[in-house]
Amino acid sequence: MVSVAEITPVDHSAPGRAARALSMLRRHRVFAAAFGVGAVLRLMTMLGYGPAMWFNDSYEYVSVALHPRPHPIRPDGYSFWLMLLKPFHSFTLVMFTQHLMGLATAALIYALLRIKFRLPKWGATLAAAPVLFDAYQIQLEQMVMSDTMFTLLVVGVVTLVLWKRRLSWKAGAVIGLLLAMTWLTRSIGLPILALVVLYLLVKRTGWRPIAAVITACAVPVMVYMGWFASAYGKFAMTNSDGLILYMRTAIFADCNKMDIDKYKEVQLLLLCINDPVSQRKDYAQWYLWGQGNGDGTGTGEVLHRWGINKKWSEITNDAASKFATRAILSQPGDYLSVVARDFFRSFNWSRPLFPDPSTYNMYEFKPYVELDDNGQPKRLPKWSSYQGGRTDTDAFSYEQGPPETRIVHPWADIMSGYQKVFYLRGIMLGGILLIGLYGVAVRWRKFGGPVVLPWLGAVGLLLAPAATAEFDYRYVLPAVPLACIAAAITLRRGVTWARRSPRSAAKSAPTTLRV
Repeated sequence: MVSVAEITPVDHSAPGRAARALSMLRRHRVFAAAFGVGAVLRLMTMLGYGPAMWFNDSYEYVSVALHPRPHPIRPDGYSFWLMLLKPFHSFTLVMFTQHLMGLATAALIYALLRIKFRLPKWGATLAAAPVLFDAYQIQLEQMVMSDTMFTLLVVGVVTLVLWKRRLSWKAGAVIGLLLAMTWLTRSIGLPILALVVLYLLVKRTGWRPIAAVITACAVPVMVYMGWFASAYGKFAMTNSDGLILYMRTAIFADCNKMDIDKYKEVQLLLLCINDPVSQRKDYAQWYLWGQGNGDGTGTGEVLHRWGINKKWSEITNDAASKFATRAILSQPGDYLSVVARDFFRSFNWSRPLFPDPSTYNMYEFKPYVELDDNGQPKRLPKWSSYQGGRTDTDAFSYEQGPPETRIVHPWADIMSGYQKVFYLRGIMLGGILLIGLYGVAVRWRKFGGPVVLPWLGAVGLLLAPAATAEFDYRYVLPAVPLACIAAAITLRRGVTWARRSPRSAAKSAPTTLRV
């Protein structure tokens, strides 16, 4: 007797991957449509301004990617990313990955607000809209700069911290690694680490996840600092923190008010500026990056008194740090005044020209090719890179071809016109932050609840540059996603000061969410 195995019938009605993907797109069609428009805008940017756009800092990032070394001015995290992509010899690919980072940031915002906090689809999409559609956000993604990566990392950290009510040590380790990457990308990652740890302590998460966060963050950072010490003899991330703070104080520092001992503190005297405060530059960057008059006097940049090759040395950095600290303690009112002025620059309706035309124009989509004094298209500057190389030849070597931005019509015209209208006005950002502040205030019994982390993160990202360096328009953009998250969480159940009754709360409770 022969038995035949029963054949299990195939259920042809079971949806495949494509069908499930289409079903998800239909369920989230509002965000999918916005995401698609954002992707099209980025494609037009790449077509109109390829292979990349350039900022003054861009060249050193490329230099480190070609000649690996700890940089004295800024951490190397972004250069490590360029290093990974170097075998492809394509700035176009680098820009493509950065546009993907921008879109991923928007997707994280939507997922957090829709799945975790159960906002309506249109509300979660609206919170992600500034990242998707802001022309200056898109333009920054097209530049060889670290800001897009930094923004994605910060939003990723906040998303993971807020996602689960109880954080495991494994999730804490992932958050710690992301914080390390954030810190290695931009120095401001250290305050973000402190903010996250403080939030977890207030939330009473437990010692294991907090220990995992700190340990996972500390290990990569300590390794990098050890590498830095092997090159410069100082266990640190950079040799520029004191110099940048000096730049912040140079526009108001008055040595007559600082009680400097001219016999014992000669190093501080070398940093004194001869010009009266009323005649100084109205932007601080000049006193660190200006070329000077060559004699260390007048409006020339006084750091040249130390010698151009010693500008970024540990000795100069330490002296600048002492000078800046003395200036702040001697003139606290002047310091708070310049910090407040720069902080509130973030909330203008328009974008007033600041700090200077050259820097301001680097953030603009221009529909024309810039010409040099000879009427020829501008080439990349021929600056010497720190510790070897040259800016134009390094960029050419990385690309294995001409790296200059090529203006291509009509895409450049479209994005230039788009930028004149579609960007988040500063006063709108101020309104978004006020909504988040309201959310923190009404949750004061819970120390601000889940609103406080993104809200303090947004305010900190705006305040830190104003307090330690100077306002710059690109410093505003990483704060926008966090401000939108805080405002969206605040508004998820409407605006009210009164405590609702259990019956009304039950009626307004969200139903099970289908993702």
